[in-house]
Amino acid sequence: MTYIAPVKDMLFDIRHLAAIDEIAKIPGFEEAGFETAQAVLEECAKFNEGVVAPLNVEGDRNPSSWKDGKVTTTPGFKQAFKQYAEGGWQGLQHPLDFGGQGLPKTIGAACGEMLNSANLSFALCPLLTDGAIEALLTAGSDDLKATYLEKLVSGQWTGTMNLTEPQAGSDLALVRTRAEPQADGSYKVFGTKIFITYGEHDMADNIVHLVLARVVGAPEGVKGISLFVVPKFMVNKDGSLGARNDAHCVSIEHKLGIKASPTAVLQFGDNGGAVGYLVGQENRGLEYMFIMMNAARYAVGVQGIAVAERAYQQAVAYAKDRVQSRPVDGSINASAPIIHHPDVKRMLMTMRASTEGCRAMASVAAAAYDAAHHHPDADVRKQNQAFYEFMVPLVKGYSTEQSLEVTSLGVQVHGGMGFIEETGAAQHYRDAKILTIYEGTTAIQANDLVGRKTARDGGQTAKAIAAQIEKTEAALAQSATPAAQAVLKRLSAARKAFVEVVDFVAGNTKASPNAVFAGSVPYLMLAGNLMAGWQLARSLLVAQELQAKGEDLAFMQAKIATARFYAEHILAKAPGLRDSIVEGADSVTALALDAF
Repeated sequence: MTYIAPVKDMLFDIRHLAAIDEIAKIPGFEEAGFETAQAVLEECAKFNEGVVAPLNVEGDRNPSSWKDGKVTTTPGFKQAFKQYAEGGWQGLQHPLDFGGQGLPKTIGAACGEMLNSANLSFALCPLLTDGAIEALLTAGSDDLKATYLEKLVSGQWTGTMNLTEPQAGSDLALVRTRAEPQADGSYKVFGTKIFITYGEHDMADNIVHLVLARVVGAPEGVKGISLFVVPKFMVNKDGSLGARNDAHCVSIEHKLGIKASPTAVLQFGDNGGAVGYLVGQENRGLEYMFIMMNAARYAVGVQGIAVAERAYQQAVAYAKDRVQSRPVDGSINASAPIIHHPDVKRMLMTMRASTEGCRAMASVAAAAYDAAHHHPDADVRKQNQAFYEFMVPLVKGYSTEQSLEVTSLGVQVHGGMGFIEETGAAQHYRDAKILTIYEGTTAIQANDLVGRKTARDGGQTAKAIAAQIEKTEAALAQSATPAAQAVLKRLSAARKAFVEVVDFVAGNTKASPNAVFAGSVPYLMLAGNLMAGWQLARSLLVAQELQAKGEDLAFMQAKIATARFYAEHILAKAPGLRDSIVEGADSVTALALDAF
């Protein structure tokens, strides 16, 4: 099954929901309006459809392999990555000062979705490099920036995040990797890191590991963690590569999905100590690593949207071809393609609406990021930063959870053939599972949403967003179409449910933390559902207006139908979630632990 990038839908979101032409008014983005977005996305689509997507099945069947400390990636990956780097795709949204193209995240996120739809395993390498670049831009010294950034931005070198250890998963207070200061200002790093994505591979000349470690004598817990650059190969004064550093891959994991992406166990310091360079200040490593983490969390949400899109396209193609049973309405007096059957259409519409809703939500969040980081007005930056930070756990948590449902439905549409690996539907399902786990599980995203994003400000940011949703409801109320009225009914009910939950969370987190956190993931799912449904409601209003002008009638009609379906079949679940959160805590906490 070939992949066709949904460029038209992406451009609709970028233009009408994310307002790219408003972003182009921000200093530095003057050349990044709609025409630029269209040109970049069309070129990106050609590259991913033609070069990266054909390697997806091959990567699943012939994954990366490890031998004698070296990792060999899937045949074709090395050549494709060379083309990716030469095309300037790694530097798309990174600064011009270091060889990037300086485009807004609003454009970069759409390109990221295409890359991940084409090949999730392949896309993980540049995703981690993006995070390393962000951390060095924010906290790296001038020397570190001069040494590493240009090569990372160009894609000549790649980057990694090294957090997890055998005894320290999400609880980074347990990190044991140690760093010993040296007379020349460098450090010697000793320890083991696990689950390191692209921690070793053959696609780039050097790998720049960003490693969490404790300087000898540092405080216990998270307050004593520092961040270090530990290159695979040392870098000479002239920028050329020198000796191999004491950082080695001792194995790679055998995984349920994303098999072509090498997940490495890295050993630092077995032969005298790996040379590392401090990023920023000692004991502030977790703060810097979260710069990478937040960039990666948004990107993983986009991965969820991407694999959902790929599964949807494959399911539609199969449903149009697979002939089975007569339609229940008697419209065809013979066996027909299964796309004629109402429940198959329901499944396909669920896949489509979930994917488009999450895409629209992610696009709007990206626009907020661009305004938060680049707008000249401080108040505008502050408002957009609050909105973006609220959206990150939703883009990550909700989009990835939805990707599991969408890819599962993709298998279901195929019926028994979906359970057969040769059809490819199962790969999307297997690949999607990791997305709800890495860069913080759904529960960790939900804890962030409850604690930092809702309880901390008493629900002010959440309620400010709800007020914006009310404005969309008012616009829907002005339209007499059945679709607009149907969406209005569900959007209003979902918003009210959301506000009640926000009040519950803000009012009870300190006094009754177990009661609140028992409903943290349902709260995240309610909030993500509402935000995606809100953006589809906005898209319906735009589509109705453009339809009235005679623009691209088939596309606009599909937009309207998709928004209505989302409201009536997905957004309609929000009030029930409210009930389980506000009224259902006791049934979560009632059973004694020794009863399990």
